[in-house]
Amino acid sequence: MDAEVKRLTANAAATAGSYGASYEQLGAVWGITRQGARKKWPDAITRPALVTVRPTNLEIFGGTAELVQAPSGGWSWTGEGADGAFGAADDGAFYATAEEAAAHAGAFLKEHAADTAGQP
Repeated sequence: MDAEVKRLTANAAATAGSYGASYEQLGAVWGITRQGARKKWPDAITRPALVTVRPTNLEIFGGTAELVQAPSGGWSWTGEGADGAFGAADDGAFYATAEEAAAHAGAFLKEHAADTAGQP
């Protein structure tokens, strides 16, 4: 029975890892530390080879934002809204994916869109 439980938890960890979960997230779910999760399931999280990614520009709502991937793999953004306001990821936050960073940057750009009231 113990072997079956270990096999099933390893499969669950590997599945979560294949969907982008981190060791920190696995540990939190199982009530153990990130280090404990890494020791328990060393192959659950695969790290792709580092690829140099050029910054990506997002132009919507009359503003622009630049998405940048850090050497650690996390994503961040900086931008300027159509109203001239400047913004960046909160407190130097890094997001797990470019899409998540783009969503936050897009929300900022929408909040600082050009005023189109009264325009046809």
